[in-house]
Amino acid sequence: MGPSNAELGILPSLPQTPNDLSRNGSAIELEQLSVSDGVHENESALPPVDGGKDAWGFLFAAFMIEVLVWGFPFSYGIFQEYYSNNPPFQGSRNIAVIGTCAMGFMYLSAPLVFGLQTRYPKSRRYCVVIGLLIMCLSLGLSSLCQTVPQLIISQGFFYAVGGAIGYSPTIQFMDEWFVKKKGLAFGVMWAGTGLGGVVIPLLLQYLLNKHGFRTTLRVWAVVLFVATAPLTIYIKPRLPVSQASNHRSFNFDFLTNRTFLLLQLGNILEGLGYFVPSIYLPTIATSIGASNAISALTLICFNVASVFGCVFMGTIIDRWHVTTCIAVSTIGTSLSVFLIWGFATSMAPLLIFCVSYGFFAGSFTSTYPGIMAAVQKSTGRSDGRIMVFAALAAGRGIGNVVCGPVSEALARSGDVGSKGLYGTEYGPLVMFTGVSAVLGGVSICGRRLGWV
Repeated sequence: MGPSNAELGILPSLPQTPNDLSRNGSAIELEQLSVSDGVHENESALPPVDGGKDAWGFLFAAFMIEVLVWGFPFSYGIFQEYYSNNPPFQGSRNIAVIGTCAMGFMYLSAPLVFGLQTRYPKSRRYCVVIGLLIMCLSLGLSSLCQTVPQLIISQGFFYAVGGAIGYSPTIQFMDEWFVKKKGLAFGVMWAGTGLGGVVIPLLLQYLLNKHGFRTTLRVWAVVLFVATAPLTIYIKPRLPVSQASNHRSFNFDFLTNRTFLLLQLGNILEGLGYFVPSIYLPTIATSIGASNAISALTLICFNVASVFGCVFMGTIIDRWHVTTCIAVSTIGTSLSVFLIWGFATSMAPLLIFCVSYGFFAGSFTSTYPGIMAAVQKSTGRSDGRIMVFAALAAGRGIGNVVCGPVSEALARSGDVGSKGLYGTEYGPLVMFTGVSAVLGGVSICGRRLGWV
């Protein structure tokens, strides 16, 4: 049983007539449309939802923002391998924390960033530009670093600050542009991370091998600015923003809702191990004899597969119950980790794992529209859904931040078996990732108990 179209959004779905507005009783929509007394009559003058050049133009721009903003930290495995084997960072501890800090803080800051931007909606378009400038500045500062803590602050923390500020408006505007096709639209946008993870590692690997990390970071800062600046024209709201929509209060009742807590628990547990393969795959490939170019292929396969996984999940989340979609992701991910990755001793099975894991694990976040629909149905309230998304992103961030130091400790703890990767230093990482994937499906049991 799939969620209804009205349930799929982060913000309440846009009503098409004044009567719909009255029946839904949505204060948010009323505020957004109340720019003048004639706005309701002029609703037909606004760009159409779910299609048309404006909606598709926005989706393309949002997709490219996803490619550029998230593709870089998701390609961090390339830097992980370089920093670990080249001066001045060779032999340093906490190198993995750089990448997890960048992704983790972007996730963890979501409640604050989304809350402020929703409270002050006129700031959202400016935030896209401000975030871009902060990201470029952070990359420039990273190129000057001499120690790992400096990289954690610049390439990790400051990049995340800029990414969070610049990326958040695309999520909020997406709800205005897509209603019936919301799940698919979010799936397409989130597939951008996978595409970025295909193209960006190739560029980064080439630059790192030829010019070193300092030039690489500076070149990427220029590429990021030149490619993103034109897109800011299309990252815009569909609805006019009125002064009345400022200083809006939020409903946080969902934080104590049983359905939300169970789904959030699975989200956090799945996130604990999700990022481990993307960090260590290039290093593992190198350890079994692959060249730098071939080791980069592991991330490329992972990210290509996640593109298709996100689109697939975005399609079925519009039609199936959210726990059914989570079960697809959980079962596919668990089998990939335990049966393929754990026994991989050569590049062929390692690449098969990358494809399988990317498709099933990479699509997990595309279940978020379904999770928000389930929470809305359970609470009976349509307001505050933007904060449900923010809370889910923060939960993902918890897993990401914990992943860095935990994976470093596990990699030093010894083997857990005698065959495949289980018999190497990476065995504990395989077990941790697999157990995390299984626990991420806890909401499947909750549905059997009637909690979801």
